[in-house]
Amino acid sequence: MTTAPTGTRWLTEEEQSVWQAYLHATTLLEDHLDRQLQRDAGMPHVYYGLLVQLSQAPGRKLRMTELARDAKITRSRLSHAVARLEKNGWVRRENCPSDKRGQNAVLTEEGYEMLRRSAPGHVNAVRQALFDRLTPEQVRGLGEIMSTLAAGLQPEGPDADLPWLR
Repeated sequence: MTTAPTGTRWLTEEEQSVWQAYLHATTLLEDHLDRQLQRDAGMPHVYYGLLVQLSQAPGRKLRMTELARDAKITRSRLSHAVARLEKNGWVRRENCPSDKRGQNAVLTEEGYEMLRRSAPGHVNAVRQALFDRLTPEQVRGLGEIMSTLAAGLQPEGPDADLPWLR
């Protein structure tokens, strides 16, 4: 890596190429999954992810703050998403019995059924776009790389300034 007089460690040509390939591929992948879910289920990928999280939670229920944290979205964006999911009858909000200010998001039977119906198409889209293009060794390597990146980027402690905690 080249160091500029200001102390900036500029990307090498190879690093810049990898970075641009990463940005291009992740943008295309997210768009591919978003279009598939809009077409087949009438919802964006982020909403599908919220339904999946709720389906895996005990009682199909999560506190809104926990759902925002797990989805890595702001509380404001989550509130908007849940409002749309409520309008479709897929989620409902309940007051949190242990915290009068808190709310839970609950996956309804209709939401669970929508998730059950849309999951096969989504899995096929993920498989076709990602896993079918990689060798088993590449899949393992990608998993290791993504785990390493996530572990290094996940701020911890009370001073962690994370958008989903705001």
